[in-house]
Amino acid sequence: MNGLAEAAGSFALTRWVSRKSRADFERWQAAALRRFLERDLPRAPFYGKAPARLSDLPVTDKALLMARFDEFNIHRLTAAQAWAALAGEGSAGSLTIGASTGTSGNRGLFVISDAEKYRWLGAILAKAAPDLLWRGMRVAVILPQNTELYDSARKSRLIKLAFFDLTSGPESWRGALEAFDPTVIIAPPKILRHFASEGFRLRPKRVFSAAETLDPVDRSVIEDFFRLPLDQIYMATEGLFAVTCRQSGLHLAEDSVFFEFEPAGEGLVTPLVTAFRRRTQIMARYRMNDLLRLSKEPCRCGSPLRCVDEIVGRMDDVFRLMSPDGPVLVTPDVLRNAVLKADRRIDDFRLVQTGPDRVELSLPPTLPDDAAAAALQAVQALLGARQAAAAVTLVRSPLPLETGRKLRRVEARLERAR
Repeated sequence: MNGLAEAAGSFALTRWVSRKSRADFERWQAAALRRFLERDLPRAPFYGKAPARLSDLPVTDKALLMARFDEFNIHRLTAAQAWAALAGEGSAGSLTIGASTGTSGNRGLFVISDAEKYRWLGAILAKAAPDLLWRGMRVAVILPQNTELYDSARKSRLIKLAFFDLTSGPESWRGALEAFDPTVIIAPPKILRHFASEGFRLRPKRVFSAAETLDPVDRSVIEDFFRLPLDQIYMATEGLFAVTCRQSGLHLAEDSVFFEFEPAGEGLVTPLVTAFRRRTQIMARYRMNDLLRLSKEPCRCGSPLRCVDEIVGRMDDVFRLMSPDGPVLVTPDVLRNAVLKADRRIDDFRLVQTGPDRVELSLPPTLPDDAAAAALQAVQALLGARQAAAAVTLVRSPLPLETGRKLRRVEARLERAR
């Protein structure tokens, strides 16, 4: 019962905080952050003592976390022990171990306690579907890997949760998913789009895109099929970062994470996150790899939590090219828009930087030749306008559903400088 009490407390806190004014919320958040810095952060050997202020702490990232994993969790669990636990049942004693899917080639680990697992459940329910909870929910989670994180939901009488392994391919569990008849679906946009193209028999009350960048070209197809607005859950190995409200605002989880933002050009930012409600694995001033476009206006729903207009993509997938004036950076959203706006018939593509001066545009052979030519010309014009030295090659090939890796329509496949 303790676990469900944690979930209920987290649910209530999340709902209570969402009704505050922005000024009152910031006072509450500052006090919660101060408690974390004084009480929880010093327990991690990497820190050892409380800082005078958050900005006194060093910026951390995945490479540092993985290199010194035992110094960031209070149980001194090593990365080797965590990987061994993950290969088994995904737990080390009372701790739950999880890992990222390794989109950028290096997988990240996380470790959380039972209490944190239930707090996560309470928070996500409060944000994602508070109105559905009391009627009973059947939640289908379709992601590349299951973890004990979801077990907390299975212990609640109000929630029936079913996990469907993305890597097995949707045809292997289509019958089971349709029989489960979920009221809530959480899945990557490519899978939701696959449901539409293959006519899966589903009638959810809420649909969430998760685990991949949501492109506008997918949103319209998915919303037309389900006849519902498509919501988003922005979640990573490092935690829960944003959830869409009923007014379609994608709200940052500022009630559990303190965000700092570093400018990334083109009006975009990349976040530094401090998870002030986590006490097992400490994450403070942790640099995320995502590019966000922040909203300038508060949401109509009245929540004090700030909104994100768009999760644009990853810093890893910014194209880095040369020009006569020096390096040129082109962000994924700009590249994506160039292709999609070239011709309305384009609804799928891959644009990959394969070398310092080479870019490959892949389009399906079913797309008419004039539309493909327009897309090629649009990419060439975009890079030409920035005087970027790059040869763009057009490839006509099928673009099948890939369940073994995240969909990245814009991708930089370049070796990073070490």
